[in-house]
Amino acid sequence: MTAKKRAGFSLVELVIVIVILGVIAAIAVPRISRGAKGADESAVRQDLSILRTAIEMYSAEHGGKFPGSDGSEATMKDQLLKFTNKAGTASDTKTGQYIYGPYLRKQVPPLPVGAKAGLSAVKMVNTAPAVDASGDYGWIFNYTTGEIIANCDDATETDPNVSYDEW
Repeated sequence: MTAKKRAGFSLVELVIVIVILGVIAAIAVPRISRGAKGADESAVRQDLSILRTAIEMYSAEHGGKFPGSDGSEATMKDQLLKFTNKAGTASDTKTGQYIYGPYLRKQVPPLPVGAKAGLSAVKMVNTAPAVDASGDYGWIFNYTTGEIIANCDDATETDPNVSYDEW
């Protein structure tokens, strides 16, 4: 008699493989989702760092004045994205008079988290910055103190344990 060759897998072998894959998935999925949350936090921290550095550099080179000190978002963006002279007047080209800047490349970074994610508009205030849930702004900037925050209501938009607007 010849031995019959076995083709395929038994039901028990298939069940064991499925259980092993389920255990691996149960371990991996929470780690992946935590990674995405950490990426959002990292992006906000990095963008705030970039904005704060640009604002401080502008202030250091312009006698302590902050960009947009006239309360205008357009002026603030021009002063950070273009060349400026000592008085803060912006120019598209660098000349002997326009020697400062630009402090940011291309654009003000958009807010990476929350309901206002993707917005790069800046709300200009002369009081302590606070979240503006009604406005279409990614950032809120106090042009008298140089303080800038993310316009993100943490309690309702993201993880209530993370205060993006307080960084």
